[in-house]
Amino acid sequence: MRIAIVGGGTRCLYLMEMIRKHKFHEISPVVVAVAEIKDDTPALFLAKQRGLFTTHDYNDFFKREGIDLIVELTGNLDIYNDILQKKARNVRAIAHTTALLFWEISNSSDMHKKVDRKLQETQALYYAMSNDMIQEDMMVIGLDYRIQDANAAMVKKLGMRRDEIKGRYCYEVTHHLDKPCSGDHHPCPLLQAVEFRKPTQTTHIHLDKAENELHVSISCYPLIEDGKVAGVIEISKDISQDIRVQKAMMQQEKMVSIGRLSAGVAHEINNPLTTILTSSMLAQEELEPDHPVYEELKTIANEAMRCRKIVKSLLDFARHSEPVKKDYNLNEIVQESFILTRKQAAFKDIEVHVNLSEQLPAISIDKDQIQQVIINLVLNAIEATPPGGNVAITTRYLSSSRKVEVEVKDSGIGIPKEIIDKIFDPFFTTRSDGTGLGLSITQGIVEKHDGKIQVKSRPGEGASFCIQLPLNKGEDHDR
Repeated sequence: MRIAIVGGGTRCLYLMEMIRKHKFHEISPVVVAVAEIKDDTPALFLAKQRGLFTTHDYNDFFKREGIDLIVELTGNLDIYNDILQKKARNVRAIAHTTALLFWEISNSSDMHKKVDRKLQETQALYYAMSNDMIQEDMMVIGLDYRIQDANAAMVKKLGMRRDEIKGRYCYEVTHHLDKPCSGDHHPCPLLQAVEFRKPTQTTHIHLDKAENELHVSISCYPLIEDGKVAGVIEISKDISQDIRVQKAMMQQEKMVSIGRLSAGVAHEINNPLTTILTSSMLAQEELEPDHPVYEELKTIANEAMRCRKIVKSLLDFARHSEPVKKDYNLNEIVQESFILTRKQAAFKDIEVHVNLSEQLPAISIDKDQIQQVIINLVLNAIEATPPGGNVAITTRYLSSSRKVEVEVKDSGIGIPKEIIDKIFDPFFTTRSDGTGLGLSITQGIVEKHDGKIQVKSRPGEGASFCIQLPLNKGEDHDR
């Protein structure tokens, strides 16, 4: 079997050396060509040294005769798909994640019946490839959904031992479910690979050892034995960071657009609102309180004031002015915020507890903006808590990350899982009298301070909002 390799990196070098050293029983593979865009890779240098055909463009392979198999080792799925489209019908092609693996594993069932030595060779080759060559998470899964094996990367990701994983159901280990994946939004790649007898790809949400959600791209490759599918090799890659970056960019673009729109709308509405409010109040002053129009004018004035409050929120959201920072102790701001909000808490029969860290260092912040953030979170917590409940404001110093943290936690109704990702979106609100801008403004202020805001909640168990602000650069509080 004459092999052409696309990608002259370390994996190519590993494959060339493995083919040269390994004793194959069913086939006689030999590398005849290597394509690599860089001139200084070790594999390309070795290929030239051995007199093999080398090129910068893998498209040259399609013009040559005497190639039986093209192995893609760049890790780029677009290149692999391009090869599949352009190659001759009699030429085979495999991706880097399955290179050589299928050659031995697909025949391993017959081989182990012949000689123990062949079994040992196959196992050695399999473990070397699955743990050294394949850097993604990999599992071998039977048709009964039971995991037959997992590579070192997968074992580390799950935080379990290999013997704890083997024999358990794949959906149990990766999704913490009691039945196989199903539905349009969570299709089972194993079923698709078995049904169509070809590689399939999908995206799932898995749970890691701490039960955090991970967006995972899954490729499933059927294992053929005696002409039948005996199981699959599932290779998965964590794309959570890519998803987060994409969402952050979309959110940033959306916020900029909404900010511009909000500023324009607010300025256009403010002037006529002022006229309505002033006119109604002047007209009201000319009338006696028992006049039938007096209450109507009072309603107009009150509603105009409420509209002005909404306009002010729009302007605050649109401006996101740069903070004017000075050194403050966050405990002092928390105490002031508590004083300003305790009447609202008492009115609803809610107890507010303040837990201040004695080891809190000063941080450089805009006092008014951070106080606005804390007051907004406390008022939201009071609003979400039924009478007789409690709200806790806690400060901490996180020495490991050199950050100061303030947490506002309530014993309220909690936030439903289906909306927790939307609460920071502008104009999203569950309150009939809310503008949906409070948390958006809060998030903007925190980010302007190079901080982070996180929310944790379960329905019926309250909600917790944590703000982390970095310590002043160059300051070492622990010293």
